[in-house]
Amino acid sequence: MTDIWQPVTLGKATLPNRFVMAPMTRSRAQFDGTPGPLAAEYYAQRASVGLIIAEGTQPSADGQGYLMTPGIYTKEHIEGWKKVTSAVHAKGGHIYIQLMHAGRMSHPDNTPHHRQPVAPSAIAPGTGMFTAKGMQDIPTPRALSIEEIRQTVQDFRHAAKCAIEAGADGVEIHAANAYLIQQFFAPSANTRTDEYGGSIENRARFAIEIATAIAEEIGADRTGIRFAPGTTLWGINEGPDYADLYHYLIEKLNKLNLSYVHIMHQGNEELLAYVRKNWAGTFILNRPGHPREEIGKDVASGLVDMEAYGQLILANPDLLARLKANAPLNQADHATYYGGAEKGYTDYPTLS
Repeated sequence: MTDIWQPVTLGKATLPNRFVMAPMTRSRAQFDGTPGPLAAEYYAQRASVGLIIAEGTQPSADGQGYLMTPGIYTKEHIEGWKKVTSAVHAKGGHIYIQLMHAGRMSHPDNTPHHRQPVAPSAIAPGTGMFTAKGMQDIPTPRALSIEEIRQTVQDFRHAAKCAIEAGADGVEIHAANAYLIQQFFAPSANTRTDEYGGSIENRARFAIEIATAIAEEIGADRTGIRFAPGTTLWGINEGPDYADLYHYLIEKLNKLNLSYVHIMHQGNEELLAYVRKNWAGTFILNRPGHPREEIGKDVASGLVDMEAYGQLILANPDLLARLKANAPLNQADHATYYGGAEKGYTDYPTLS
């Protein structure tokens, strides 16, 4: 029986255990997208997990959705991330940077160029977003042209190259949580009639092109992808055939020999079993709200290779030491999730 504490191979790296820090937006970057002054300390504190997946990081100005999220497409961004990756590596950790294009989940006031958000189709998500002026309705986005879609694929390629230059061990493509790539998956957000809309093959095309471009640029062994099959967040509805969509994605992406697929579980156990049976690479699973007593259960059963945790690692930088000692766990402070300084970021107490 495989144990979550056992080493695992990911790409060309050997990780000391099968714990993954899930990507979590913290909104503490500088206004130009450079990681904030405490980011290196924050991630280094959590370097005992097998793999850190850093917060959603925009590959372009158009990709920014929220205030003070980091970017990875300028020289300044690269230099800022070098401090983070160096600090994690100094503690013996491994870190992937998640590439996240927010698409229609954006507001002009939150971006450096103050332009209208972009999306597969001109359909608003029907929700609000926090800005420097407070909560505002998200405006109707502008539909991307074919040429702009192709440029966005190149933006992801460039961002992946920048991430490796910044010292990251790899990148994760964010194709979940109602952001741009998943917007292409969902008929509720994508009503295109060209090669990027309609059929499963067309709706999956953008994600496959991005994964292909990044694998070509930095190597498939340093490229992972995250999905949230069946999510209904912010007006996303992938339709009654959504399981078939993910079957197709797994089939096509398998041929690229990516480092891993990372699933944020939405309740479809049959789909998890399908991924386990058909995905040739590493399989990472994030079950939101997973109780302490079930940590390691999915690895032990053979369902997955690694387990990802968010709030637990956010609030417990020494989670592994606490689990080994059967020590109490810190509770996450929801009020300090987004924005601010060290409170709720780098000041969670450790056993030592």
